[in-house]
Amino acid sequence: MTAVTKIVFLGASSASFGLSVFRDLFSTHDLAGSTLVLVGRDPTRLARSERLARLLNEMSGAGLRIEATTDWRAALDGAGFVIHATAIDRNRLWKLDFEVPRKYGIRHTLGENGGPGALFFTLRTLPVVFDFVREMELRCPDALFINFSNPESRIILALGRHSRLKHIGLCHGIFIARSQVASILGLAEERVEVWGAGLNHFQCLTQIRDRETGEDLYPQLREMERSHDAKVAPLTRALLRDFGVWLGCGDGHVGEYLAYGWEAGEGGYDFAWDEAERAKLIRQIDEVLSGRSEMPDWWRMPSGERAVAVIGSVLHDRRQVIESGVVHNRHVIPNLAADAAVEVPVVADRVGIHPVSLGPLPDGVAKLMSIQVQVQQLAVQAAMTASKEIALQALLIDPVVNSAAAARQLLDELWEINRPYIRPCV
Repeated sequence: MTAVTKIVFLGASSASFGLSVFRDLFSTHDLAGSTLVLVGRDPTRLARSERLARLLNEMSGAGLRIEATTDWRAALDGAGFVIHATAIDRNRLWKLDFEVPRKYGIRHTLGENGGPGALFFTLRTLPVVFDFVREMELRCPDALFINFSNPESRIILALGRHSRLKHIGLCHGIFIARSQVASILGLAEERVEVWGAGLNHFQCLTQIRDRETGEDLYPQLREMERSHDAKVAPLTRALLRDFGVWLGCGDGHVGEYLAYGWEAGEGGYDFAWDEAERAKLIRQIDEVLSGRSEMPDWWRMPSGERAVAVIGSVLHDRRQVIESGVVHNRHVIPNLAADAAVEVPVVADRVGIHPVSLGPLPDGVAKLMSIQVQVQQLAVQAAMTASKEIALQALLIDPVVNSAAAARQLLDELWEINRPYIRPCV
């Protein structure tokens, strides 16, 4: 009998990320006969997502059964997989995470996964995540929780510490790193094979090879980047020269974890562009659903996210290697703390997720990342206990924070803004 399952998609009313997940779900017949339950808070947006899912399902012949509900608790009953992609008032609060620290003299790049912004993202996100987790422990304790939401490392660290649910965090950062490296090398992305280990958005590419010949491409990369356009990834390339390896998936992301990250730019996320692109996509979806426009070809192609590969591997017991997953360390990277969330290759099969160790990181890289691990540990502790005192400690050890007075001022202001969302989770 063909294996079937129930997949619950929390955050399905998101137009942009919802479409990415749909592109993957409906570009395979692996899940035929399975039930996909779309869950969202906004009934109007959820209805749009449901109509889009039904259209894609019909056109692709993927054979899923589609349901939609705003009742997330009932949706979880008997689930085999839960995809999590929710955020609380994402752009408004993220913008404050960036602007308030700047007001007090903190120089940072994005305010999302590192620095003060990440602390408050953690404080307001973990209570929601653990609402889902505690309900899953009752209604679907054997389900696999697949997380896409940020701050990815902190969510996975909290899950590893405080829940027995099977879980994995997924991010396409390693593919961004591969694209950057391939561009410098002047090679097609498919020609370049990379293996990475480290922290989310701060992976160390331990190997860069020619997929056809097996040649080590690191010597060529080190040589060619010196004459490459100086405007391209200056921070990452400086780290390559100083530490000998390629780190992360772009200067904005890597810069979040470094005291000097701002040197690569302090512009922050382009919220105006983001909102314009989301509005444009919603208009396009509405035109397709109304029949006024043809469906773009790229909607029928996989997005490159790996949730469906993970689900298919577990459901059909394929023992497939997934290029990168965020997991609780437990000595997978031996020279980072066991109690850390790390990003490494994994193997997925019927039993679950099995991290693959690529051995220790270069010593200097491990020490650089260990600083951030400790920041994340305190941030998770602060969020799980709703402790303002521990939140201050997390700020005071963060390399991005350059003033104790500023730390206290921004803590007071952002704590009040986020007070409606901060509550103990343990």
